[in-house]
Amino acid sequence: MRFMIIVKATAESEQGCMPTAPLMAEMARYHEELAHAGVLLDGSGLKPTSQGWRVRYSGSGRTVTDGPFTETKELIAGYTLIQVRSRDEALEWTRRFPNPRGEGLDAEIEVRQLFEMEDFAGVEGVENFRDLEAMRG
Repeated sequence: MRFMIIVKATAESEQGCMPTAPLMAEMARYHEELAHAGVLLDGSGLKPTSQGWRVRYSGSGRTVTDGPFTETKELIAGYTLIQVRSRDEALEWTRRFPNPRGEGLDAEIEVRQLFEMEDFAGVEGVENFRDLEAMRG
């Protein structure tokens, strides 16, 4: 089972403020623990939305809008992707996730399970994605 730990953006992350050295060390320790346990798939911080864009689909048209975007609480500042045996194991790992703003400050992470190929059984066109998955190895 794969889960994404989503770090919510803050005013600081949207301004491009970098984490403190102690927070970087704590995050590195946590991710090392994940790696040593064999559950870490990926993880990274995201640059502020001022360096990104959105694509809005309307009918057959597409509109590109450059950032920044104002609703900070709806934005993502980073993620960690893990693969574990159960929801309970994912919950245990996420309880240990360091506060992304630093101890004592308000922050939020969100955890979402990823779909697996078997979740799409019977959905027309899924075989195209199975072929891609086989190519990835």
